[in-house]
Amino acid sequence: MELVNLSEIIDQVAKDKRLAKDILVEALEAAMLTAARKVYGIQRDIEAHFNEDSGDVEIFEFRTVVETVSDPNTEVLMDDALELDPDCQMGDSLGIRIEKADLGRIAAQTAKQVIIQRVREAEREKIFNEYADRKEELVTGVVTRFERGNLIVDLGRAEAVLPMREQCPRESYRLNDRIQAYVVDVNKQARGSQIVLSRTSPGLLVKLFEKEVPEIYEGIVKIEAAAREPGARSKIAVSSSDRDVDPVGACVGMKGSRVQAVVQELRGEKVDIVPYSEDPARFVCNALAPAEVSRVLVDESNHAMEIIVPDDQLSLAIGRRGQNVRLASQLAGWKLDIVSEAKVKEIKDRAFKSLGRLASVNDIHMQTLYNYGIRCAQDILQTDVSFLASIPGIGEEMAARLKEDSKRVVAEEDSERKDMKLEEEKQARIQAKEMFGDADRRKTRMPEAERIVRVRGMASSLVPKLEAAGIFFVEDLAELTDLRGAAERSGLSAEKLDALRHAALRFLDREAAGEAQEISDENAGPEEDYQPSEYLAETLSAGDTSLSA
Repeated sequence: MELVNLSEIIDQVAKDKRLAKDILVEALEAAMLTAARKVYGIQRDIEAHFNEDSGDVEIFEFRTVVETVSDPNTEVLMDDALELDPDCQMGDSLGIRIEKADLGRIAAQTAKQVIIQRVREAEREKIFNEYADRKEELVTGVVTRFERGNLIVDLGRAEAVLPMREQCPRESYRLNDRIQAYVVDVNKQARGSQIVLSRTSPGLLVKLFEKEVPEIYEGIVKIEAAAREPGARSKIAVSSSDRDVDPVGACVGMKGSRVQAVVQELRGEKVDIVPYSEDPARFVCNALAPAEVSRVLVDESNHAMEIIVPDDQLSLAIGRRGQNVRLASQLAGWKLDIVSEAKVKEIKDRAFKSLGRLASVNDIHMQTLYNYGIRCAQDILQTDVSFLASIPGIGEEMAARLKEDSKRVVAEEDSERKDMKLEEEKQARIQAKEMFGDADRRKTRMPEAERIVRVRGMASSLVPKLEAAGIFFVEDLAELTDLRGAAERSGLSAEKLDALRHAALRFLDREAAGEAQEISDENAGPEEDYQPSEYLAETLSAGDTSLSA
């Protein structure tokens, strides 16, 4: 059989895979060594070497020349050794060549698997070394396939994965689409694609602006912070090291050309560009734009701010579903609480009402305590005396007195809250009882057609006329006030309607008392206590005689 020159194959594979030749030679030697040990056992001392001159891999088994063999796997008798090498001496390590044909088919398959594994590991190592320094950079590739919602992107020399969690919810891709993404990780140990991409990272926004704005690349303009809600809205804070360069204008570009290029790449995601400030309060006000801010209260101990805005700016400051304030909070790195001026006034009034119960406390004391975050007597009870004493105008003596008196105020407020809660529960029970009682009455009382004809002065012939005026129930008739309009629609006189209205009121009184009432007659006169109402007087004073009988 003609021997194959492995040197040519190794050169070709190294060229195709862009791997060093030494890596392939090591993989080949390791594969042949594994195959030989699989056949002869791991106890034997076997080595494999690639001979560049012959283009073949030579396998040798080494044994030590001894007088008496104690381990046949690693030792050989002197007489046997002389047959193999006449020049050998006692204690020499004698190499015995192993023919590859003796290894068999299974060993050849093992060697193949080892070579494939070693080449794959070498490729992964090469990719890692090439892209490890490109982490947090922008790359461009082509979508080649989809795997369980993940996008596999061909970057040219390597494949990357865009996981589902890193995809914008409003973006969709097809095969062979070009895609720009941000490298978030290069994992050496990962199975599958080692390069992890992202379309949701704020880093993508930063890199796109670096690409579009030369001043950022040159270091004149700096992006201090970035926050994103992928697919919806983003904010970036920019500053300038040159007083003559406007950082916001540089990022916007002529007629918005630069920012529009970024928006287009982000598939229509809105981008707000705000000026950065070293003052956290001013920076937060800029981040909340376009909303106007009235005042900012800073709590540095909790790294929080209370933002007070005009009542008509509250929804604008919060944004759709809280989007604006969330992005501003991420951008500034502070916890933000947006409140309207009306809400602040309500909180202040409630605080002054509670603090005003304390003995020896005037308006100045209440305002000072309020400014230091104390909003009620309960806050004083939970605050250390040393902190109270450090407040201007309070002192140690008054702090101790306030601490003691706050127990009384808190007890009174707890008692009032309990009484208020009991009263609310009582009113709720009354309303529920009335509601269910009314429902029970509606279930047990007679049909409406039979009720209304029992009103004094009513008859079945009048029911259609009343319905034409929008009167369907006895209650509607009892609550009638527009006699003029009802008379025009029903054709009945205002006097007749007024008498029926009074009779309906008396009917409801008797029904509530449980008294039985007979069917009335149209010719029956009004109730005995009937007096013309003010509604009738107003109607007749209008001077329209057609409304009277």
